[in-house]
Order: sequence, then C-alpha cells, then structure tokens
Amino acid sequence: MSHSSPHHTAEDARPLAGFLVLERSRAPAAAYAGRLLATLGAEVILIEPRSGSVLRNAEPLIVGTNESALFAYLSAGKRSVALDLDDKQDRAQLRHWIERAQLVIDDTPLEERAPSPISEKAVAAVNPGAHFVSVLPFGAYGEQSSWRGEEINLIHASGEGYLLPNGYARALYPDRAPLRIYGPFAHYQAGCVAALSAMAALWSPCDEGQFVDVSVQDSALLCGAFALQRLGDGSLEHREGRSFRYGGVFETRTGFVQLLTLEDRQWHGLVTLLGNPGWSQDPALNDGITRSQRGDEINQQIRLWMSDQDADDIVARAQQLNVPLARYRTPFEVLSGEHEQSRGLFGPTQLQSGQMIPMLIAPYLFAETPLHTGGGVPALGSANVESTP
Repeated sequence: MSHSSPHHTAEDARPLAGFLVLERSRAPAAAYAGRLLATLGAEVILIEPRSGSVLRNAEPLIVGTNESALFAYLSAGKRSVALDLDDKQDRAQLRHWIERAQLVIDDTPLEERAPSPISEKAVAAVNPGAHFVSVLPFGAYGEQSSWRGEEINLIHASGEGYLLPNGYARALYPDRAPLRIYGPFAHYQAGCVAALSAMAALWSPCDEGQFVDVSVQDSALLCGAFALQRLGDGSLEHREGRSFRYGGVFETRTGFVQLLTLEDRQWHGLVTLLGNPGWSQDPALNDGITRSQRGDEINQQIRLWMSDQDADDIVARAQQLNVPLARYRTPFEVLSGEHEQSRGLFGPTQLQSGQMIPMLIAPYLFAETPLHTGGGVPALGSANVESTP
C-alpha cells in the first residue's frame, strides 16, 4: 500500500488514529458508520458532489440556523471534499485520496456505483489493500440488491413494524396503526454493524482489501432477535400479544417510567419498593415462571401503586434497591442530567454557522482513552485545496 502505516501519537491515542477512511453517503447508515470511526480517531473524508450531500438538507432543521441537525451529528469531526466525478482534475484528486485510504464506505446504488471511479473494482485497482464497505438497504447481492428502501420500508421489512406499538402503549391506544421508532433507527443499527465490520476487516490478517457487504434490513432484523428465537417454539410474536410478562411502562403522577425485572433479586427489590404489599407475599410468586404467568395481575397492582407516586422519587429509591427503573425524560432533561454530565456524554460542537451546541460524543466510553467529536461540522469542500495532488 502506498500510504504510511497506521500509528498512534501522544496527542491522539484513540484506537483508529492514523487510519484514513473515505465515506460516500446518501443515507444515515453509511454516514453513521463514518461518524463512529471518526470518534474512534480515524480521519474520515466525506466525498460529496459539488452540490453537497443530500443529508445536508435532511430534517429536522436547527431553529435559527436552518442547518440539518441530522447532518450536523453525522458529519461532526469529518472533513469534506467536494468533487465532480466526471471532471478529470476532480478524478485525479479522488485517486489521491484512494491511494492513501485503508477503508472506503459507500452506499451508492449498485447501478450507479459500478461505472464510477469509486466502485469496488476501481478502488482495488488503485489501492489493492483498501477495504470496501458497502451499505445498502438490502445488501449488494441477491434478488433484492437493486431495491431501494427508505426508513419506513426497512423498519417494516425487518419486522419492527409488526411488533410496535406493544405492551402498555397498545393497551392505551388499541386502534393505533403500526408505528416506526422515531428517527432513522434501522440506519443507526446498520451504521453500527458497518463500523464493527469495518474494524474487523482492518484488523484481519489478510493483506488484500476485503469487500464487506452490509444490509440495513439484516442489521435492523437483529433488533428482533428474541422474536426470531420464539419462532423455534412455534410462536410468532405480534404487537397485540408482545409485552413484558410483568413490568414495562407505567404512568406516575409526574410522568412515565419503565420497569424491567429479570432476576430474582430485582423482583425482591421491587417488592420492597412497593412497601411489601400483602398480594406480593404469596409464596407462589417466589417462582419466576409463576410470576410470568400472573404478569397481568402483578401489573395491575404495580400500575395502581405507581399512579400516586412521584417519578423522580421512586427512581431514586429503586436505584438504591438495584431495581431497573428509569424515567422517560425530555431532551433538555437528558442534556442537563446529572448522570450524563458526570460521564461526559456530550461535548461542544461547532455548526457551520459558528454556533456551539452540545452533541452526544459516542454511545460508549473507554476507561483510559478519551473520545471527542474531533471538530465541528465541515463546510462543503473545505478540504479540497489541501488535498490537491
């Protein structure tokens, strides 16, 4: 390979420091993969058309600046190179980047990807050691490889739409149509899979570049793994019958909370939290299977007790008793939360407008290695001049 070997410096000991990643993305999955790799220390170059990535205009928009909040999050810490791939000089500049890269992430539809200078074959011809990560709605192979798919299609194609809403939400709104989770949920799952697969390729012993095929549908399908497991015993889960045997969402007088007790010690902590009511002293409830069978009965009792409680108060008490109970909070409460502040989950990020906003750094933390967004939102083509061969 023509580039220098990956290295770590005293200034940046993050895991992927020294790696160069090229990203060509139209949808959140590939962009999120690049975002995760950038957070881990990789230099991520966003290859955009001269008109800019379509994600730059994706809703929701930030009030006051009219910038895309989604693009701001997905692009923070990256650099932008704007190219016209039909232009000879721009193609030479693209080659310059491909020669240095260890990894290429691309979600261009197959019929458009094949003739382009950033296809799998084109990249291998310039840099045989570079790995190519393809991120498409239904993968790069098979009868569905040419299918297009938006978030709504992929949520339902992966089975999540079949399962939502369920539990208490289903009980409250029995006539509600199938729902999808807010935001590009399926794409975020695929972005995680793509990033993990990319790192597996980077650390593989193979000298030649590998082709990594990521399907957004398959990635989102992993979220329903428990429902798939139930198929083994002949059960097909549906939103009408899917719920925790006991626990789930409850309404207090100051907001909603969620409860999940999977272990015996958590059940006993819950009983203490509830004040050891008479119904909970039934010896049969010491058996987890019996508790599951009597879940509706238990939930009725919990729901009655919860209705007169303060959410923050019972969450604090539950934590002392090792009971998994959490309150549903507003975005502002999350940003200002004591837990989030103490863990440093949010860091300052500069928008193109110059405004500074708090932004989630990563969905994980390392004990020794600090992570950060690595900079602000890149202006279109801001890395073009310095990348001229």
